[in-house]
Amino acid sequence: MKRYFLFALCSFLIFSCASEKDYLITFQTRYGNMKAILYDATPQHKENFIKLAQSGAYDSTTFHRVIRDFMIQAGDVNAKTPDETPIDYTIPAEFNDTLIHEKGALAAARQADQVNPKKESSGSQFYIIQGRTFTEEELNAMMYNRKAQQQQDLFRRLLGKEEYADLRKEIIQLQQQGNYAAIQEKVENSGDLIEKEFGPQPDYTLTEQQRQAYTTVGGAPHLDRDYTVFGQVVEGMPVIDSIANVVTGAADKPVDDVYMTVKVEELSKKELRKRYSEYYSAEKK
Repeated sequence: MKRYFLFALCSFLIFSCASEKDYLITFQTRYGNMKAILYDATPQHKENFIKLAQSGAYDSTTFHRVIRDFMIQAGDVNAKTPDETPIDYTIPAEFNDTLIHEKGALAAARQADQVNPKKESSGSQFYIIQGRTFTEEELNAMMYNRKAQQQQDLFRRLLGKEEYADLRKEIIQLQQQGNYAAIQEKVENSGDLIEKEFGPQPDYTLTEQQRQAYTTVGGAPHLDRDYTVFGQVVEGMPVIDSIANVVTGAADKPVDDVYMTVKVEELSKKELRKRYSEYYSAEKK
């Protein structure tokens, strides 16, 4: 009996592991196909994308915004069917420090912070990173500037609050005196006030993973922790370059439309790990 129970348990475990499924996404374009995986670490974005792709919502949409050495944006379902009920919902941000904007990253577009302070994602629009490679010095300067810009923006918001009226008057007086060094010192020393009013601020220190990626395969490091990365292109990287190099006109729209069809294939996780072990890691999946 014990042997039978053990055999049955092992058989169940083997069957369960074999039956674990996941999805492989294929973007079909006139420049070729791109294949991508979606991350379990961003479940709401993954579920939403699969739902839209399986329904055919993405088919016959275009890469409507293309910026060379940066990204190719697509998924504007509302532009395809303007007379139908629009997709007007958003998805809560699902930031994960291991999911970064390296080349091939699949991420959600969103509205700007001014109207979207929670950084919630568009219900359908996404982009794929082309980016470029950076030197260590460029990365260090970028992170310093990001932190400084964030602190300046939040300091400006502080001055708009009634309880900081005295500080606002002080800054105005310093401006009138032309004492910008003193203003800069005020901004740099405002960390505690900013954290008190707006909560803990992002750490703009780059991880070893980020530095390795951005100095080798390249990407767009300035988007990390601001936009949700929810997938990665695992085949067809040259297609990204081909689309990124098309001729564009107003609003970075390609002069000749680049249409796509999106297919969803269900495969075993074992098979996906075997094919794409570099990207299909346990910490991301």
